[in-house]
Amino acid sequence: MHPYFNHIQLGYFGFVPFLLCIASTLMLGSSETLVKTFTFYSMGILAFMAGTLWRAGEQAKVHAILAVLVVIPFPFLALVSLTGQLTYLAASYWLVLWFEKSMPKWQETHKDYRQMRFVLTSVVFVSHLFMISQAIELTR
Repeated sequence: MHPYFNHIQLGYFGFVPFLLCIASTLMLGSSETLVKTFTFYSMGILAFMAGTLWRAGEQAKVHAILAVLVVIPFPFLALVSLTGQLTYLAASYWLVLWFEKSMPKWQETHKDYRQMRFVLTSVVFVSHLFMISQAIELTR
């Protein structure tokens, strides 16, 4: 078992609340509470992921800044619609993956971890697209 095994398991387990919000929406219908729950959980996960890239003393200053760049606008997200918040979050997951891939340690990570990061980023992105559609539906 490689040292990234637990990270991979935790990555997939971290998707479960996203999935529960989507399943609840499909079973119970669109609800502002479910869309907001999804959004807040997404913000927490995105902040966590950006924080894990902050490897103090192990990276160039530019990489340290890039690692947390996506969370700086979080307070301002309160000023935009749920659709805007979800759109920002969906794009930010790709930015965090791009930041991680640009770091020198990326090539040292296990191929299963790299694959998991791409798969989860893709699935989380599609989940955000679904919830964007729900947020749009709620505004009609």
